[in-house]
Amino acid sequence: MLVTGRTLKLASLGLAAAMVATGAKAADGADVVKIGVLTDLSGTYSDLAGSGSVWAAKRAVADWMKDHPGAKIEVVQADHQNKPDIAANTARQWFDTDGVDVIVDLVTSSTALAVVNIAKEKNKVALVSGAGSSALTGKACTPNSIHWAYDTYALASGTGTAITKAGGDTWFFLTADYAFGQALEADTSAVVLKNGGKVVGSVKHPFPAQDFSSFLLQAQSSGAKVIGLANAGADTSNAIKQASEFGIVQGGQKLAGLLVFISDVNALGLKTAQGLQFTESWYWDTSDANRAFAKAFSADMNGKYPTMVHAGVYSSVIHYLKAVDALKSDNDGAAVVAKMKELPTDDALFGKGSVRADGRKLHDMYLFEVKKPEESKGPYDYYKLKATIPAAEAWRPMEAGGCPLVAK
Repeated sequence: MLVTGRTLKLASLGLAAAMVATGAKAADGADVVKIGVLTDLSGTYSDLAGSGSVWAAKRAVADWMKDHPGAKIEVVQADHQNKPDIAANTARQWFDTDGVDVIVDLVTSSTALAVVNIAKEKNKVALVSGAGSSALTGKACTPNSIHWAYDTYALASGTGTAITKAGGDTWFFLTADYAFGQALEADTSAVVLKNGGKVVGSVKHPFPAQDFSSFLLQAQSSGAKVIGLANAGADTSNAIKQASEFGIVQGGQKLAGLLVFISDVNALGLKTAQGLQFTESWYWDTSDANRAFAKAFSADMNGKYPTMVHAGVYSSVIHYLKAVDALKSDNDGAAVVAKMKELPTDDALFGKGSVRADGRKLHDMYLFEVKKPEESKGPYDYYKLKATIPAAEAWRPMEAGGCPLVAK
């Protein structure tokens, strides 16, 4: 049987099921949904994203297949090395010649900002869980992308508000010198000022960095009550470790981890990280479903536990597959994203939510504090919940972002 043109991507959807049964295949491989996990597999962010994001995407596919056993879905992976040019070249290769339909994770804001534009150009889909810049649903929003797990506005609003209101009213920022760090500093500065605080200075460090001594000395000499760490991953861990060596907290200043992952806390240890407050969108020990996900992840990932990025990859892939199933096609990336916005989100890890017109995935956020060593009851039992921030309060108002998709 000769098959021409685009066919349905999910084999559970009528024609595609017949094609699989007879061994027929469209010339362009269109009977397969191909998911590309573009992430940091070897660098600064490999623990918080990396191979764990690949696992999460494959887990989402496996769970989807339980109810759609005939589906033809493939997951591929690549290391963008936190470099936007490598990410862009990989995305073009995937979209143009390798049949990839959707790219997920995209940790590092500079890489995400590059890839969402290529997804728009090629009319494919980009689902961002790893990167944080709020520009992704602001001036850089596209009809082909969704920002899933967190962003710099939500982080700044949760952590910045709590610490400033608790008396931390003067801030100095230690900032990773690229899109994410700059956005996080800007968003947090606005929150500090809104709550009556003052920003006394900032310093930018290379990304990634190993030696933070000169930057920390500047922060220490500023006299600010709070040193805001506008960085992530190994940069955050190294800065906190070196701040401890310099006795900065013992000297009366407070460290604010503006983006902290459970992988960072694990690397630091509770003795060093105890008392650190930060905002996250997901934690493994808050529901039975989350605990089951973490247990399966740990079993396959050498005892490591999942971060909110891993949970975001899982959740975004599930919702993408629901939208493709509803459309009976994924030929048109913008149409798939429009369907994702139309359908309410509801998966095991993030629960019920929605996707706004600007591409912002909406769900509650949480303010956590790291436990003292004696409070922890077992592996990765690191957080205690300080506050739940409702979705209506957690995210930047859509009209304030400057997204061109949003009607004025």
